[in-house]
Amino acid sequence: MNKKIVILCGGSGSASLLRGLKRFPVDITTVVTVADDGKSTGKLREDFDIPAIGDLNKVICNLSDSEPLLDKLLLYRYKNENYLKNHSVGNLLLTALIDIEGNLSSAVDVLAKVLNVKGNILPFTNDSVTLVAEMTDGTVVEGEHNITAAGKVIKELKYKETVNVLPEVLKAVEEADLIIYGIGSLYTSILPTILSDDVKNAIINSKAKKMYISNLMTQHGETDDFKVSDCVNIINKYMGGNYLDVVITSTSMIPDNIRQKYKNQEDSDPMEADVETLKDMGLEVMSSDLTVIIDELVRHDSMKTAFLVFSYLMR
Repeated sequence: MNKKIVILCGGSGSASLLRGLKRFPVDITTVVTVADDGKSTGKLREDFDIPAIGDLNKVICNLSDSEPLLDKLLLYRYKNENYLKNHSVGNLLLTALIDIEGNLSSAVDVLAKVLNVKGNILPFTNDSVTLVAEMTDGTVVEGEHNITAAGKVIKELKYKETVNVLPEVLKAVEEADLIIYGIGSLYTSILPTILSDDVKNAIINSKAKKMYISNLMTQHGETDDFKVSDCVNIINKYMGGNYLDVVITSTSMIPDNIRQKYKNQEDSDPMEADVETLKDMGLEVMSSDLTVIIDELVRHDSMKTAFLVFSYLMR
């Protein structure tokens, strides 16, 4: 019987990990935040009163074993100057399926079957929810996109509404052999999947090992000047204790021209892996050359990262 992995994530950040892991003999359940409110997703949320679907569309594509052209089609964004501008085909399909099926999780199931998805994809909740952040300067910001765009230091993160977590999420966590935080934005992709006492208790009580896969770059408005240990400390804060067992970091050197581009365009720097601090915190650290540059974008190497995860799981 295959080992069971639960991944707590958003969409874009987890793409590299999912593309690699689906090639290994493991059972994958991806729990996806549904609080995004930017671009196409935000417009569809406003017009149709539905949860965020953009990250789910990306996860479906990355776990799909269908023809590459179908994945390309789902991620295609209309460019014409009309109502459809910036909407992706996959987002529109999920919006239609929510209306047909009656809720988000059923819509995801249908599209996943059509695209021969490997593993289970679960929205964190079927409800339309809003993230709220209190900043260290006392201001309160609503909406995932606005929180990051504010460029301030986040003091506290919560949901505006009471969140009804999908029961399947709790079941998956309880049965997991390995729970992975990431890859993804710390405050707007990872933490939203643990902003529930039910989920936190399920993780704490699970016999699964808990892993954090570090981002390669900092993110302005979320992890400015952070080291990997700072990310771990934030996860520990919201979990109410150190329940992590292992952290994966990259040893790769990012070329100077790419570093400078990220600094100029995104005010972002390479995430420093302070390995000794992590070890002093009682964590096992698995480090390797995991970084690839694709179209001048810094990304995790799919197969190398997935192999590290699989090798840890198989011990």
